[in-house]
Amino acid sequence: MLKLEELATEKINPATRHIDTMTTLEMVSVINQEDVKVATAVGRELPAIAKAIDIITDRLKRGGRLFYAGAGTSGRLGVLDASECPPTFGTKPELVQGLIAGGRDAMFVAKEGAEDSEQLAADNLSAVGLNEKDALVALAASGRTPYSIGALKYARAKGAAAIALVCSPNSPMSKEAILTICPLPGPEVITGSTRLKAGTAQKLVLNMLSTGIMIKLGKVYGNLMVDVQATNQKLAERSKLIVMEATGCSRAEAETALDSTDGSAKLAIFLRLSGLDVQTAKQKLKAADGYVAKALMNCTKASPVHN
Repeated sequence: MLKLEELATEKINPATRHIDTMTTLEMVSVINQEDVKVATAVGRELPAIAKAIDIITDRLKRGGRLFYAGAGTSGRLGVLDASECPPTFGTKPELVQGLIAGGRDAMFVAKEGAEDSEQLAADNLSAVGLNEKDALVALAASGRTPYSIGALKYARAKGAAAIALVCSPNSPMSKEAILTICPLPGPEVITGSTRLKAGTAQKLVLNMLSTGIMIKLGKVYGNLMVDVQATNQKLAERSKLIVMEATGCSRAEAETALDSTDGSAKLAIFLRLSGLDVQTAKQKLKAADGYVAKALMNCTKASPVHN
């Protein structure tokens, strides 16, 4: 077993040995300099991230779900990413789910002991019915958190795609995963405080995973989030702007199109670009698996070119 000081996430950062005696500007400057290293570290993992997106997308297209599982900061980041998918991409809450050691309360009050149980992860995944159609991304900066290891073991036993997101090389988690994403941003500004650079690296990777998956599921047209749910005034306004941007129509025309599609920006866009009636447009979109560009290419009345 690795000693604490041998872990990549526990090494001393020579640039911040005297951070406690720096001026405030010096302090934030060195933190910023360290943060710059994070994006570069994530960049080295792009092939693995791309492979993970393809693996997960394939599972979701076949009726599976995506689960994130982790403890502490890693767990909270997974829950955050999962919770943002429904409003951003119009997914059902069960499609992408975040599990954190210690349950819902652990999002707000640290329950550090909960991370020490592999069985707890198995119980949590059993409760949500993880199966061979699903995909799991287990997170832990150290790569050795028992809860995350247990999640990977259970996923593999059930035939789910088991993917690890860690910030330490050659970790126990990587031995349990079919694929490991391992950005190495270097020692933390405050030794061992993985909510900093490691947490930022994990957040960047999760951003890429969920965004890439949703693009491949037809949730985006051009770079517009066409499945956005207009659940508040801001998002209702965004829906109008999305329809206007995608079709070149006026605000009044966008409002009319949205009214006729029960607020669906995607259908409103396809309706205006295709010239079809609502029912036929729905059928064409469904036949194209929800991809606006694909539906337009299959439609003789419209061009797939974005406005």
